[in-house]
Amino acid sequence: MQGSHTNTSWEADYTKKLQTADEALSHVQSGMRVYIQPGCAEPETLVEALMRRGPQIRDVEIVHMMTMGAAPYVAPEMAGHFRHNAVFIGSNVRDAINDGRADYTPVYLSEIEGLFESGQMPIDVALIDVSPPDSHGFCSFGVGVDTTLTAAKCAGYVVAQVNEHMPRTYGDSFIHVSDINALVESSRPLCEIKKPEITDMHVAIARNVAGLIGDGAVLQTGIGGIPDAVLPFLMDRKDLGVHSELVSEGVIPLIEAGVITGARKNYKPRKIILGFALGTRKIFEFVDNNPIFEFHPTSYVNDPALIARNDNMVAINSALQVDLTGQVCSDSIGNQFYSGIGGQVDFLRGASRSKNGKPIIAISSTAKDGKISRIVPMLSPGAGVVTSRGLVRYVVTEYGVAYLHGKTIRDRAKALIEIAHPKFKDELYEYCEKSKWLQRPVEAV
Repeated sequence: MQGSHTNTSWEADYTKKLQTADEALSHVQSGMRVYIQPGCAEPETLVEALMRRGPQIRDVEIVHMMTMGAAPYVAPEMAGHFRHNAVFIGSNVRDAINDGRADYTPVYLSEIEGLFESGQMPIDVALIDVSPPDSHGFCSFGVGVDTTLTAAKCAGYVVAQVNEHMPRTYGDSFIHVSDINALVESSRPLCEIKKPEITDMHVAIARNVAGLIGDGAVLQTGIGGIPDAVLPFLMDRKDLGVHSELVSEGVIPLIEAGVITGARKNYKPRKIILGFALGTRKIFEFVDNNPIFEFHPTSYVNDPALIARNDNMVAINSALQVDLTGQVCSDSIGNQFYSGIGGQVDFLRGASRSKNGKPIIAISSTAKDGKISRIVPMLSPGAGVVTSRGLVRYVVTEYGVAYLHGKTIRDRAKALIEIAHPKFKDELYEYCEKSKWLQRPVEAV
């Protein structure tokens, strides 16, 4: 970023670059790759203009992580004009991927930006959503630095939706007006993600997870019912820290109560390190101009070596299935792609190398209203192993905690059957007996 700008020079530059959304998007040509800022920071005005451009162009690849908007480019009638390439699958594109109209690229979140930088996945046009510029001409990426700062740096052409609703956040979260090719002023509220419904099951699992978290721990929590249910159990802890790919509003009460202080954090103390924020206006307003939050690119936040520099790192992630050897599937249901590799392995690797770190997979023991067990003899055919049996350490369900690291297959199977739903224990034992892994204890017969 060029720093030696006088006020007048960037202001003149800004005026010169102002365009309508349709003018800015006319730059997109057939065969290009377009990056869209993900999460709650999706530049919806630019996406709508891209759709209007659709009929004139063909074979445009659209790449992004999970977005919260409508993803109209994956509609069947857009085939031939646009094809989406998901580096993490959101619910808005899941059907298109499983219908073969869109693509999924499995990749660790920490390594996505490397694809842009190396030229393996060159970005022709980046569509971003930023705050209005400050007195020095810098716009903030607000709630979503994630992979977007790097995409904007690498892109041939950057179109920014300048949005007064975008909060101004601290960290490595700025782009100068001089580094943007077209500016489109559009004031619209950010995309929101509703708070997940927290069930009794989530609370039971969360209670077991919370038992593993001591004073001074540094947390990474994903999105969803289980992580949201864990946070209220931590109100009596002291000096917790946060280093997480994303943060949602569950952290606000803990910050306000003085529980999350980062005071004992040995790496980046007193700062919440994050890549993006997901939630509603409540979190957007809370991170605005709030110096406790330090936003960085995902390649930095999710770097296992940097995560490991936090002592007492606790990484809490969820999954779809865990087999009796400890293999974890979290991106597909059989051969139907569901989400993505995401940051799970980045954070489990980081936490496993952290001094007193705890990498945790937290799941409900059953799915489909109790009809199927998530702890299974074997993963479903086609299911992807996201976390290998060599990396897994803690698996937590509502029935307890299984610690698998350094354990034999026999001991793992025993520990996992212990925390499975009682009605599935018999068939899990039967599989183990058939496989000659272990005999069931006499009292279980």
